[in-house]
Amino acid sequence: MPTKTLHIPTADGQADAFAALPDAGGRRPAVLMYPDGFGIRPALRQMACELAEHGYYVLVPNIFYRHGPAPLIELPEHIGDEARPAIFAELMPMIETHTAERTLSDADAYLRFLTTQPEVSTGPVAVTGYCIGGLMAVRTAAAHPGQVAAVAGFHAPVGADGPDVLSKLTAQLHFGHAEGDITPEAHKELNEILNASGVSYTSEIYPGTIHGFTMSDTDAFNPAALQRHWDRLLFLLGNTLPTS
Repeated sequence: MPTKTLHIPTADGQADAFAALPDAGGRRPAVLMYPDGFGIRPALRQMACELAEHGYYVLVPNIFYRHGPAPLIELPEHIGDEARPAIFAELMPMIETHTAERTLSDADAYLRFLTTQPEVSTGPVAVTGYCIGGLMAVRTAAAHPGQVAAVAGFHAPVGADGPDVLSKLTAQLHFGHAEGDITPEAHKELNEILNASGVSYTSEIYPGTIHGFTMSDTDAFNPAALQRHWDRLLFLLGNTLPTS
């Protein structure tokens, strides 16, 4: 599986990034994959490579590049519950300074970069994200309706910006919520907003899951839910960005 370490020019410097490419070569549709708060690490690289095996150019940016190149903090091989308080004590200042304005400025740079890559086909892209990355994916899709054809968010606060942002979405959507993250009432309210917007979407609570269920290096990992995530994501991409 070909991979690259890249540096993307942004308004605030150079964002380091990881890219995974299909073995077959040629020009392929691009997927911008926003990581969770733990950032680029082996588990995320593995997910990017798995998606690339299905024929996509997958770009994973270091969303906190303003604080330095990835890895920004030392992470254990397995992020257990006992390690999370100390890790989040280091991460939260970065998360809190990553405003919507920064997300949108960086999204402009990431999408512009993808248009210059010889391995990326012309036309629309998809954006997916995990945890805080899912919110970034929504913001990116809302700001670039002509360029983003599909958006997916998993165990993510996708509705955090309210109906004004959600109503701007034109891409096809899939939201996979952790059962521990959203109440049935809040899920119903989110879906009502999406219904009113007229966008094509699926939004479902993955049963028996807690926040972070896709991440194989955490205690939250749920293998069945990860497979469900792949099934839903690949179906969405197949409908919007076919690789053949």
